[in-house]
Amino acid sequence: MIEWQDGTPGVVWVSNGALRLGIVPALGGRLLSLSGEDGRELLWRNAELLTDGLRFRDGHVHRPVSGGLGDWVNYGGDKTWPAPQGWDRADQWAGPPDPVLDSGPYTVTTEENDGTAVATLTSGDEPRTGLRLRRRFELRHGENTYRLTLSARNTSERDVRWALWNVTQLAADGEGGTYVGGPERVTRLLAGTGYPEWERRGDATFVPHQDVVGKLGFPAATGWLAHTADGTTLTQRFTVDEAAEYPDQGSRVEVWLEHPLPEPLAELGDLDPPARIVECEVLGPLTTLRSGEETTLTIDVEVRTCPT
Repeated sequence: MIEWQDGTPGVVWVSNGALRLGIVPALGGRLLSLSGEDGRELLWRNAELLTDGLRFRDGHVHRPVSGGLGDWVNYGGDKTWPAPQGWDRADQWAGPPDPVLDSGPYTVTTEENDGTAVATLTSGDEPRTGLRLRRRFELRHGENTYRLTLSARNTSERDVRWALWNVTQLAADGEGGTYVGGPERVTRLLAGTGYPEWERRGDATFVPHQDVVGKLGFPAATGWLAHTADGTTLTQRFTVDEAAEYPDQGSRVEVWLEHPLPEPLAELGDLDPPARIVECEVLGPLTTLRSGEETTLTIDVEVRTCPT
Protein backbone atom coordinates (compact mmCIF):
# COMPACT_ATOMS: atom_id res chain seq x y z
CA MET A 1 0.00 0.00 0.00
CA ILE A 2 1.23 3.50 -0.85
CA GLU A 3 0.05 6.55 1.08
CA TRP A 4 0.97 10.15 0.25
CA GLN A 5 1.30 12.47 3.24
CA ASP A 6 1.11 16.10 2.22
CA GLY A 7 2.72 18.80 4.29
CA THR A 8 6.17 20.01 5.19
CA PRO A 9 7.90 17.93 4.14
CA GLY A 10 5.80 15.61 2.00
CA VAL A 11 6.20 11.90 2.77
CA VAL A 12 5.56 8.73 0.78
CA TRP A 13 4.63 5.86 3.09
CA VAL A 14 5.04 2.41 1.54
CA SER A 15 3.88 -0.68 3.45
CA ASN A 16 3.30 -4.37 2.74
CA GLY A 17 1.82 -5.69 5.98
CA ALA A 18 5.22 -6.60 7.43
CA LEU A 19 7.30 -3.46 6.83
CA ARG A 20 6.52 0.25 6.65
CA LEU A 21 8.85 2.71 4.93
CA GLY A 22 8.71 6.50 5.15
CA ILE A 23 10.44 8.23 2.22
CA VAL A 24 10.96 12.00 1.99
CA PRO A 25 11.66 13.10 -1.60
CA ALA A 26 12.49 16.72 -0.68
CA LEU A 27 15.36 15.65 1.61
CA GLY A 28 17.67 14.04 -0.92
CA GLY A 29 15.33 11.12 -1.56
CA ARG A 30 15.98 9.75 1.92
CA LEU A 31 14.34 6.76 3.56
CA LEU A 32 13.75 8.29 7.00
CA SER A 33 11.58 5.68 8.67
CA LEU A 34 11.70 1.88 8.64
CA SER A 35 9.63 -0.22 11.01
CA GLY A 36 8.46 -3.82 11.27
CA GLU A 37 5.21 -5.29 12.50
CA ASP A 38 5.87 -4.16 16.07
CA GLY A 39 6.16 -0.54 14.92
CA ARG A 40 9.62 0.07 16.38
CA GLU A 41 11.80 2.49 14.44
CA LEU A 42 14.96 0.86 13.07
CA LEU A 43 16.76 3.85 11.56
CA TRP A 44 18.45 6.72 13.35
CA ARG A 45 16.69 10.00 12.65
CA ASN A 46 17.56 13.45 13.95
CA ALA A 47 14.74 14.08 16.43
CA GLU A 48 15.76 17.71 16.80
CA LEU A 49 14.81 18.29 13.16
CA LEU A 50 12.00 15.81 12.46
CA THR A 51 9.03 14.44 14.38
CA ASP A 52 8.02 10.76 14.44
CA GLY A 53 5.62 11.61 11.63
CA LEU A 54 8.53 13.04 9.61
CA ARG A 55 7.34 16.63 9.96
CA PHE A 56 9.81 19.45 10.48
CA ARG A 57 10.17 20.59 14.06
CA ASP A 58 8.92 24.11 14.75
CA GLY A 59 11.25 26.69 13.30
CA HIS A 60 13.24 24.36 11.06
CA VAL A 61 13.42 25.37 7.39
CA HIS A 62 15.06 23.07 4.86
CA ARG A 63 17.14 24.37 1.99
CA PRO A 64 19.76 22.73 -0.24
CA VAL A 65 23.16 23.12 1.40
CA SER A 66 26.75 23.19 0.16
CA GLY A 67 29.99 23.71 2.04
CA GLY A 68 32.04 21.61 4.46
CA LEU A 69 31.07 18.82 6.84
CA GLY A 70 30.37 21.36 9.55
CA ASP A 71 27.60 22.82 7.36
CA TRP A 72 25.88 19.47 6.79
CA VAL A 73 22.32 19.10 8.08
CA ASN A 74 22.20 15.43 9.06
CA TYR A 75 18.58 14.28 8.99
CA GLY A 76 19.60 10.62 9.33
CA GLY A 77 18.04 7.62 7.62
CA ASP A 78 19.19 5.87 4.46
CA LYS A 79 20.61 7.76 1.48
CA THR A 80 22.75 7.27 -1.63
CA TRP A 81 25.92 9.16 -2.57
CA PRO A 82 28.75 8.79 -5.12
CA ALA A 83 32.17 7.52 -4.03
CA PRO A 84 35.00 8.17 -3.52
CA GLN A 85 34.49 11.02 -1.09
CA GLY A 86 37.03 13.82 -0.84
CA TRP A 87 37.76 17.50 -1.20
CA ASP A 88 41.10 17.39 -3.00
CA ARG A 89 40.38 16.40 -6.62
CA ALA A 90 37.66 16.60 -9.24
CA ASP A 91 37.23 12.80 -9.17
CA GLN A 92 36.17 12.92 -5.50
CA TRP A 93 32.67 13.78 -4.28
CA ALA A 94 32.98 16.84 -2.05
CA GLY A 95 30.09 16.02 0.23
CA PRO A 96 28.09 15.88 2.30
CA PRO A 97 26.68 18.45 2.05
CA ASP A 98 25.78 18.60 -1.60
CA PRO A 99 22.93 20.83 -2.82
CA VAL A 100 21.68 18.34 -5.44
CA LEU A 101 22.40 14.70 -4.55
CA ASP A 102 22.33 14.97 -0.75
CA SER A 103 20.02 17.86 0.16
CA GLY A 104 18.26 18.64 -3.10
CA PRO A 105 14.70 17.55 -3.94
CA TYR A 106 14.11 14.26 -5.72
CA THR A 107 11.11 13.55 -7.93
CA VAL A 108 9.02 10.50 -7.05
CA THR A 109 6.82 8.07 -8.94
CA THR A 110 4.85 5.17 -7.43
CA GLU A 111 3.06 2.08 -8.67
CA GLU A 112 1.12 -0.83 -7.19
CA ASN A 113 0.61 -4.08 -9.07
CA ASP A 114 -0.10 -7.71 -8.11
CA GLY A 115 0.83 -7.28 -4.46
CA THR A 116 3.96 -5.23 -5.15
CA ALA A 117 4.43 -1.59 -4.22
CA VAL A 118 7.21 0.48 -5.82
CA ALA A 119 8.47 3.99 -5.13
CA THR A 120 11.19 5.47 -7.35
CA LEU A 121 13.15 8.61 -6.39
CA THR A 122 15.22 10.54 -8.94
CA SER A 123 17.67 13.35 -8.22
CA GLY A 124 18.42 16.38 -10.29
CA ASP A 125 21.50 16.50 -12.51
CA GLU A 126 24.60 17.35 -10.48
CA PRO A 127 27.13 19.23 -12.64
CA ARG A 128 30.34 18.58 -10.70
CA THR A 129 29.99 14.77 -10.65
CA GLY A 130 27.98 14.62 -13.87
CA LEU A 131 25.51 12.28 -12.16
CA ARG A 132 21.80 11.77 -11.75
CA LEU A 133 20.93 9.26 -8.99
CA ARG A 134 17.88 7.01 -8.78
CA ARG A 135 16.61 4.98 -5.80
CA ARG A 136 13.91 2.35 -6.37
CA PHE A 137 12.19 0.71 -3.39
CA GLU A 138 10.19 -2.46 -4.07
CA LEU A 139 8.06 -4.25 -1.46
CA ARG A 140 6.11 -7.46 -1.98
CA HIS A 141 3.04 -8.11 0.14
CA GLY A 142 3.68 -9.78 3.49
CA GLU A 143 7.46 -10.11 3.15
CA ASN A 144 9.88 -8.82 5.77
CA THR A 145 12.24 -7.66 3.03
CA TYR A 146 12.48 -4.93 0.46
CA ARG A 147 14.69 -4.46 -2.58
CA LEU A 148 16.58 -1.21 -3.10
CA THR A 149 17.88 -0.74 -6.65
CA LEU A 150 20.27 2.15 -7.11
CA SER A 151 21.53 3.71 -10.31
CA ALA A 152 23.86 6.53 -11.27
CA ARG A 153 23.57 7.94 -14.80
CA ASN A 154 26.14 10.17 -16.45
CA THR A 155 24.15 13.18 -17.70
CA SER A 156 27.25 15.17 -18.66
CA GLU A 157 29.08 15.23 -21.99
CA ARG A 158 32.34 13.90 -20.50
CA ASP A 159 33.42 10.50 -19.17
CA VAL A 160 33.16 10.13 -15.39
CA ARG A 161 34.22 7.39 -12.96
CA TRP A 162 32.23 6.77 -9.79
CA ALA A 163 30.91 4.08 -7.49
CA LEU A 164 27.47 3.96 -5.90
CA TRP A 165 27.59 4.32 -2.11
CA ASN A 166 24.56 3.60 0.06
CA VAL A 167 24.64 4.84 3.65
CA THR A 168 22.26 3.57 6.36
CA GLN A 169 22.35 5.37 9.71
CA LEU A 170 21.29 3.49 12.85
CA ALA A 171 21.38 4.33 16.55
CA ALA A 172 24.53 3.22 18.37
CA ASP A 173 23.65 4.33 21.90
CA GLY A 174 23.25 0.88 23.46
CA GLU A 175 24.39 -2.72 23.09
CA GLY A 176 24.77 -3.97 19.54
CA GLY A 177 26.95 -3.69 16.49
CA THR A 178 27.55 -4.58 12.86
CA TYR A 179 28.60 -7.91 11.32
CA VAL A 180 30.40 -7.89 7.97
CA GLY A 181 30.54 -11.23 6.19
CA GLY A 182 33.85 -12.40 4.76
CA PRO A 183 37.49 -12.95 5.74
CA GLU A 184 39.01 -10.77 8.44
CA ARG A 185 40.56 -8.15 6.20
CA VAL A 186 40.02 -4.72 7.70
CA THR A 187 41.36 -1.41 6.45
CA ARG A 188 41.64 1.53 8.82
CA LEU A 189 40.25 4.35 6.69
CA LEU A 190 39.63 7.37 8.87
CA ALA A 191 40.29 8.38 12.46
CA GLY A 192 38.51 11.43 13.82
CA THR A 193 39.17 10.46 17.45
CA GLY A 194 40.47 6.97 16.64
CA TYR A 195 39.77 3.82 14.66
CA PRO A 196 36.88 1.55 15.70
CA GLU A 197 37.81 -1.75 17.33
CA TRP A 198 36.57 -5.06 15.94
CA GLU A 199 36.60 -8.79 16.68
CA ARG A 200 36.10 -12.02 14.76
CA ARG A 201 32.78 -13.86 15.23
CA GLY A 202 32.25 -16.98 13.12
CA ASP A 203 32.38 -16.14 9.42
CA ALA A 204 32.08 -12.39 10.02
CA THR A 205 33.91 -9.44 11.51
CA PHE A 206 31.95 -7.72 14.29
CA VAL A 207 32.23 -3.99 14.99
CA PRO A 208 30.51 -3.24 18.32
CA HIS A 209 28.94 0.07 19.24
CA GLN A 210 31.62 2.24 20.83
CA ASP A 211 32.42 5.87 21.51
CA VAL A 212 34.79 6.67 18.67
CA VAL A 213 34.67 8.81 15.55
CA GLY A 214 36.23 6.77 12.78
CA LYS A 215 35.77 4.42 9.85
CA LEU A 216 36.79 0.91 8.80
CA GLY A 217 36.77 -0.57 5.30
CA PHE A 218 36.24 -4.22 4.33
CA PRO A 219 37.90 -5.12 1.01
CA ALA A 220 37.10 -8.85 1.36
CA ALA A 221 33.40 -8.48 2.19
CA THR A 222 31.45 -11.30 0.55
CA GLY A 223 28.08 -9.62 0.02
CA TRP A 224 26.29 -9.22 3.34
CA LEU A 225 26.31 -7.10 6.46
CA ALA A 226 23.95 -7.10 9.42
CA HIS A 227 23.31 -4.60 12.19
CA THR A 228 21.83 -5.97 15.40
CA ALA A 229 20.43 -4.02 18.36
CA ASP A 230 17.36 -3.95 20.59
CA GLY A 231 16.26 -7.44 19.55
CA THR A 232 16.18 -6.69 15.83
CA THR A 233 18.60 -7.51 13.02
CA LEU A 234 18.70 -5.52 9.77
CA THR A 235 20.59 -7.44 7.08
CA GLN A 236 21.70 -6.08 3.71
CA ARG A 237 22.70 -8.46 0.89
CA PHE A 238 24.31 -7.43 -2.38
CA THR A 239 26.44 -8.88 -5.19
CA VAL A 240 30.21 -8.43 -5.17
CA ASP A 241 32.21 -8.22 -8.40
CA GLU A 242 35.46 -10.00 -7.57
CA ALA A 243 37.18 -8.65 -10.69
CA ALA A 244 36.21 -5.01 -10.18
CA GLU A 245 38.00 -2.11 -8.52
CA TYR A 246 36.31 -0.61 -5.47
CA PRO A 247 36.90 2.82 -3.89
CA ASP A 248 38.64 3.56 -0.59
CA GLN A 249 41.43 1.00 -0.89
CA GLY A 250 39.10 -1.61 -2.32
CA SER A 251 36.33 -1.31 0.27
CA ARG A 252 33.09 -3.13 -0.56
CA VAL A 253 31.61 -2.30 2.85
CA GLU A 254 32.44 0.47 5.30
CA VAL A 255 31.41 1.01 8.92
CA TRP A 256 31.53 4.52 10.39
CA LEU A 257 30.92 5.33 14.05
CA GLU A 258 30.45 8.70 15.71
CA HIS A 259 29.35 10.15 19.03
CA PRO A 260 28.81 13.65 20.48
CA LEU A 261 31.97 15.62 21.26
CA PRO A 262 32.73 18.68 23.40
CA GLU A 263 33.52 20.65 20.24
CA PRO A 264 33.51 20.05 16.46
CA LEU A 265 36.40 18.17 14.85
CA ALA A 266 38.43 20.81 13.02
CA GLU A 267 40.45 18.15 11.18
CA LEU A 268 37.21 16.79 9.69
CA GLY A 269 35.84 20.06 8.42
CA ASP A 270 34.25 20.96 11.78
CA LEU A 271 32.10 17.83 11.80
CA ASP A 272 29.87 18.00 14.89
CA PRO A 273 28.27 14.57 15.56
CA PRO A 274 24.70 14.98 16.85
CA ALA A 275 24.34 11.54 18.48
CA ARG A 276 25.76 8.03 18.81
CA ILE A 277 25.38 6.76 15.26
CA VAL A 278 26.65 3.82 13.22
CA GLU A 279 26.65 3.98 9.44
CA CYS A 280 26.38 0.68 7.56
CA GLU A 281 27.67 1.46 4.09
CA VAL A 282 27.49 -0.66 0.93
CA LEU A 283 29.61 0.29 -2.08
CA GLY A 284 29.45 -0.70 -5.71
CA PRO A 285 32.46 -1.02 -8.01
CA LEU A 286 34.15 1.99 -9.56
CA THR A 287 32.73 2.31 -13.07
CA THR A 288 33.72 4.55 -15.97
CA LEU A 289 30.58 5.97 -17.54
CA ARG A 290 30.38 7.57 -20.95
CA SER A 291 27.70 10.19 -21.53
CA GLY A 292 24.29 8.56 -21.07
CA GLU A 293 25.60 5.36 -19.46
CA GLU A 294 24.68 4.21 -15.96
CA THR A 295 25.82 1.84 -13.24
CA THR A 296 23.49 -0.03 -10.87
CA LEU A 297 23.63 -1.65 -7.44
CA THR A 298 20.92 -3.82 -5.88
CA ILE A 299 20.60 -4.29 -2.12
CA ASP A 300 18.11 -6.71 -0.55
CA VAL A 301 17.20 -5.60 2.97
CA GLU A 302 15.72 -8.00 5.55
CA VAL A 303 14.33 -7.22 9.00
CA ARG A 304 14.13 -9.97 11.63
CA THR A 305 13.35 -10.04 15.32
CA CYS A 306 16.02 -11.82 17.31
CA PRO A 307 16.54 -12.72 20.99
CA THR A 308 17.74 -9.85 23.16
